[in-house]
Parts: sequence; C-alpha cells; structure tokens
Amino acid sequence: KDIEFIRSDFYNKLEIFRFSSSLGRFVGYTEYGVKQAEYRNNNPSFIAGMKAQREAYCLHNVGNWYPNM
Repeated sequence: KDIEFIRSDFYNKLEIFRFSSSLGRFVGYTEYGVKQAEYRNNNPSFIAGMKAQREAYCLHNVGNWYPNM
C-alpha cells in the first residue's frame, strides 16, 4: 500500500505532466501539460490504465526488490 507508481512525460528535459498513483490523477506542470492532464483526467480509460500499470508493474515486482514483504 506504500508503493507509488509515477509516470512522467518530458520534453527537452522539462517535465510536462505526470501521473501519480497516490493522487490517482494526472498533474500538469506547463501550460500544455495542464491541458493534457485535464484531457487525460476526464477520460476514465487513461486513469484505469495507469492504475492497472501500478498493479501489473509495481505490485508484481515488489517481491523482487523487497523479498521479506
């Protein structure tokens, strides 16, 4: 439950927007990124896909990184 999945999009070394599983939504950091975050937050399939990525990637591999969990 303490695992966080973060997916960031960058352009020219500048972070445009990010999905954070702890927030459960996208957050924009530039004018373009805010528009992209709004679009993706209003589309349930984007949110469901990112939440599924947390389940598939993070929770699946937690045993590899933390064998005592």
